[in-house]
Amino acid sequence: MRDASHGLPASLTLVGAGKMGGAMLAGWLAGGLDPRRTTLIDPAPAPEIAALCAARGLSLNPPAPPLAEAVVLAIKPQGLDAAAPALDALLGPDTLLVSILAGKTIADLRSRLPAARAVVRAMPNLPASIGRGATGAAANAEVSAGQRAAAEALLAATGLVEWLADEALIDAVTAVSGSGPAYVFLLAEALAEAGIAAGLPPEVAGRLARATVAGSGALLDESPVAADQLRRNVTSPGGTTAAALAVLMRADGMPALLREAVAAAKRRAGELSG
Repeated sequence: MRDASHGLPASLTLVGAGKMGGAMLAGWLAGGLDPRRTTLIDPAPAPEIAALCAARGLSLNPPAPPLAEAVVLAIKPQGLDAAAPALDALLGPDTLLVSILAGKTIADLRSRLPAARAVVRAMPNLPASIGRGATGAAANAEVSAGQRAAAEALLAATGLVEWLADEALIDAVTAVSGSGPAYVFLLAEALAEAGIAAGLPPEVAGRLARATVAGSGALLDESPVAADQLRRNVTSPGGTTAAALAVLMRADGMPALLREAVAAAKRRAGELSG
C-alpha cells in the first residue's frame, strides 16, 4: 500500500544512483519516503550517496533485496541487458516498475524483464537535479490508478510531470524538455558572445547573459502570464527590443530554427528507441 500522507510508495528499490537517480532519491526522502523501507542498488555508489544511505538508514546493495512496491530504474540504458536477470528478480506480480532509461520502450523493458507487468516510462531532464525538472511519462494498461498516483508522487519530487496518452510521444518530450536545457544554455552562450561582439568585456557579457536567462526563466515560472504575452510586455513599438525581435522572428529566425532542431532531436530519439 502507498504512504497515504505523501502519496509515495510504502517501499521502494532504486537501481542506479547517478546524477538523476541521486537527485530523485534526495527529493523522495525530503518528501517523506521511509528510508527504512528504501533499498538502493548501485555497484559503485558515489561517496555522498553511500554517506546518505548510512546516515538515513537506507539499505545499500543488500545480498537479497526484498520485493518492493515500486522499483525505479535509473541505470545507464546500455547496462540494461547485462543487469536484466538481477533486475527481474526484484519484480513481484504487484510491483510498479518506473524506468527513466532513455531510448528503452515499455516493450523493450518487458521483453528483457519477464516479471515486469505495470510499467511507467518517464523522461526527466537535467533541472530535476535541483527540483525544477520537467518529466513526460507514459504508463501501460497494467498500471492501476493507485500505481499511477505512486508514480506521479515519485516523479513530481523533482518538478513538473506531464502524463502522455501515447508512449510514442516520449520522443517529442525528449526533443522538447529532455534536450531543452541544452538549447537554453546555448542561448546564454550565444547572448554572451553577442554582447562581446557589441563591445562588452567578456566577463561582463557572460554575467549579464547568465543572469538574464536565469531571471527570465524564473519570471516565466512564477508569472501566470503566457510566454507570448510576456514577450509583448517587454517589447515597446519601435524600440530596441522590437528591432532585435524583427531579426529573431523572421522566416529563417529562432522559431524556424527551433522547429527544425526539435524535429531533428525527435527523429534521433526514434532512431535510438528503434
